[in-house]
Amino acid sequence: MAAVRSLRQPITGGSPAVIAAINSLLQSINPQNPRVHQNPSPSTLDQFASFLRPNFVIEIIKDQTNPYHALFFFTWASNPSPNPNHYSHSHFCYIAITDKLLSHRLFSLAAGLLKSHDRFSDFMVGKFIKAHGDLGHLKWAVKHFREVNCGDFGGCRFSFNALLGVLVKANRIGHGLGYFAQIVVKTAAVRPDVSSYTTMIRGLCRAGMVVDAEKVFDEMTDCKNLVTFNVMIDGLCKNGLVAKAQRIVDQMVESNSDSGTGCLPDVMSYTTLLDGYCKKGELKNAMRCFDEMTSRGICEPNVLTYNVLINGLCVSGAVDEARRMVSRMQLNGVRADVATQTILLKGYSIAGRSDDAIEHFKSLVDKGMNLDEKAYTVAVNEYCNLGRPDRAIALIKEMITARGVRPKTATFNAVLRSFVKLHQFDDAILLMKQMQQWGFCPNFLSYNDVIIALVAARRMMQDAEMLVQEMVENGHRLDLTLYSSLIEGYCANGDAEKAVRLFKKMIDEKLIVGKRSLEVFIKEMASKGLMKCSCPT
Repeated sequence: MAAVRSLRQPITGGSPAVIAAINSLLQSINPQNPRVHQNPSPSTLDQFASFLRPNFVIEIIKDQTNPYHALFFFTWASNPSPNPNHYSHSHFCYIAITDKLLSHRLFSLAAGLLKSHDRFSDFMVGKFIKAHGDLGHLKWAVKHFREVNCGDFGGCRFSFNALLGVLVKANRIGHGLGYFAQIVVKTAAVRPDVSSYTTMIRGLCRAGMVVDAEKVFDEMTDCKNLVTFNVMIDGLCKNGLVAKAQRIVDQMVESNSDSGTGCLPDVMSYTTLLDGYCKKGELKNAMRCFDEMTSRGICEPNVLTYNVLINGLCVSGAVDEARRMVSRMQLNGVRADVATQTILLKGYSIAGRSDDAIEHFKSLVDKGMNLDEKAYTVAVNEYCNLGRPDRAIALIKEMITARGVRPKTATFNAVLRSFVKLHQFDDAILLMKQMQQWGFCPNFLSYNDVIIALVAARRMMQDAEMLVQEMVENGHRLDLTLYSSLIEGYCANGDAEKAVRLFKKMIDEKLIVGKRSLEVFIKEMASKGLMKCSCPT
């Protein structure tokens, strides 16, 4: 209690000092669930009554990591004694405490608080619906919507839009359409706004129901905004209807030119359109669209716009043109980022220009660019393509130790395949051990590629057995290909006993023996005199 008494001394200074004092006090008295009777008396906070203002209360609530501390303070501030400023919570204070409780999944506590203060409004219900939806609790989201309406759907636009958003996010577009038809079309209980329409368009496009999305879009005669246009453009492009998306962009420009009251396309509109053209392989149209964007002077391309176009050029094999585009963007004052450089690296890889890819990667390292896992992976793969797995491993070590970048298992597998291709089996086995020392676990493909290569080498069956045992211990099962390869290897080495044991195990696991493996097995058994053939006379 000494800590509490010391905090009851007069406090001077500005708001930060007071906030720090309140936070310290809440930590020292540590209020728990308000339903617990052992909680301290809220009067411990009375010394701060003169500081109460809505923004001050909101800041205190947001500062709390423990939601019960926030609720304890909020409850005290609801009815402080004394109350020299005649303070009362604003709407935004209720939003702050609701957000805090919902972020910790305290749904019942939040609902009880709002209901006791007669604040369980349509807007607040929308927050509950979204919070449940984010957790995948669709039934609870629907339940809240039905409760707030109580059979009368008037004044529930916030909760209605929240429910539509939850259903669309969960890919339940059929349910969303059902509510839209019932509440908007049939009963006309809610007049949809731009958010309602835009959410439905997004969901319909995501479900591939573009015709229906266009119908909803056309119904929006007086409430389309830029977000709606961009959602429609994105939906059309993702469904391959880039020409239709282009017409919408053109209409946006023409409408604004005619009346001056239209909605001009922005950089996102053009970037989405460019991406649509690039993914269809229509680079001429993409370049035309890019030139129109810059010549019209409506908006300037950003780094994402350039990256989309550079990626389209690289995928098509026009890596030199892509490099020129990088120079162009930099001349126009747009700085190339890590994504830009990684796209160019992949472009060299796609074009089969491994040497250029490696040189480009080295230049980026020399410039001190903070490269990500994707960039390193491209460089590792190119070293493998050049038959330099040793350099690839050196790069992986640099990723882990110097750069703090964590490679994927697939990156290690590329190096393992390179060692196998060069018949450097000892190096492959060593790398698998190093992987585990660095905190990485070989996956099924890691073991599969090396074991099959060892078996094919004939004289390395002991190493193959060691890896098989390790593979099983790490939770991986042998498949038909591995069983067959091992059986053939044992037969080739004249080890009939191990071949028989593995053959029986394969049958026990109900795997179908391949024709080649069966022929090799029978031949080996016959050569050992372990198989007799009796023919009917």
